[in-house]
Amino acid sequence: MPADPRLIIALDLPGRAEAEDMVETLGDQVSFYKIGLQMLAVGGMDMARDLKARGRKVFLDWKLHDIGATVEKATAAIVGAGACDLLTVHAQPQVLAAAVKGRGGDRQAKILGVTVLTSLSGQDLAQIGYGMGVEQLVERRIRQAVDAGADGVVASPHEAALARRIGGPDFLVVTPGVRPDWAGKDDQARAATPLEALQSGASHLVVGRPVTAAADPRDAARRIAEEMSAA
Repeated sequence: MPADPRLIIALDLPGRAEAEDMVETLGDQVSFYKIGLQMLAVGGMDMARDLKARGRKVFLDWKLHDIGATVEKATAAIVGAGACDLLTVHAQPQVLAAAVKGRGGDRQAKILGVTVLTSLSGQDLAQIGYGMGVEQLVERRIRQAVDAGADGVVASPHEAALARRIGGPDFLVVTPGVRPDWAGKDDQARAATPLEALQSGASHLVVGRPVTAAADPRDAARRIAEEMSAA
């Protein structure tokens, strides 16, 4: 079946050669790829530009977080390079506002605020020092993303419905922590199946190891796309 543009495959692999091999293996079954920090030091930016030149979409999951002036300049440089369709920053008011300002008038590059990492539980937040639970913190950060003019958020499937309700129909809700029933949960504390995530309000699903670590990655991506079509 054709590539589902809502499916983003995470290229969290040791190096560019392995990532290129995965793109070749998946072929026309996948049209959207995530490049994270793991790939940054091994040619991630160059690969992002190459993928764009080949007609693929790119999600740069770099989770920018610094003083406003630095985030603004970094966002301007990344967007100016034409290397991404989605770019993440931490969903804190100053960071969000700076990224939106740095993006400028280029609305093709979408700014996403990262709410709470899907590896974190309520107990983890308490250990960090937050005085609120996961859903409370996610809700606050979704509202801050909306107020800053960001295009969407990254949130677990468990908070996708909340993000959809607050952000509205055009708000992007990108959900990592997506695991088909036939895949392990790995290190995701708040996971859900592709169908559950879409039914909850997700606009895009980020899937990594269930595809990239599968014996047959292309078949795994096809099976996920089939499940997504049911939504």
